[in-house]
Amino acid sequence: MRWWRHLFAPSSRRLFPEASLQRIAAAIAAGEARHRGQVCFAVEERLPWRALWAGRDARAAARAAFAGLGVWDTAGNSGVLLYLLLAEHRIEIVADRGYAARVGDERWQAVCESIQRGLAAGEAEAAVIAGIAALSEIVAEHFPRGPADAAAGGNELPDRPVLL
Repeated sequence: MRWWRHLFAPSSRRLFPEASLQRIAAAIAAGEARHRGQVCFAVEERLPWRALWAGRDARAAARAAFAGLGVWDTAGNSGVLLYLLLAEHRIEIVADRGYAARVGDERWQAVCESIQRGLAAGEAEAAVIAGIAALSEIVAEHFPRGPADAAAGGNELPDRPVLL
């Protein structure tokens, strides 16, 4: 059954056309204006057949995207990846080690559940933007932007969503 879901996965471009990607990028930029963290949004339609054969799950795919996109490599260890695997209707959040002792899994899970409800209602863009706002709240609690940060800029990762 899993193979079929991946074979007939929804199109990321249909769910997130160019105008949506631009609005999501703007939401990321607005959130990052409030904190020193880096938020990245990535969408993967389906996993490669080799990954399916090897038994890779959405969490492992999200961690691979986290590494491949360099979200782990921020100066303050404050990167957060919001990852969607469309074939499996899975949402994963991978946070850098700077959050390990600060943010419990239940907070990340609450964001995932909120996004899932929006996606199920057919509101993909609104769900993701709300999720990014919720992530930005969490990041701002632990990595607030100060006056020196605002002057330095500090956008280490592109704000534009990544379609894997």
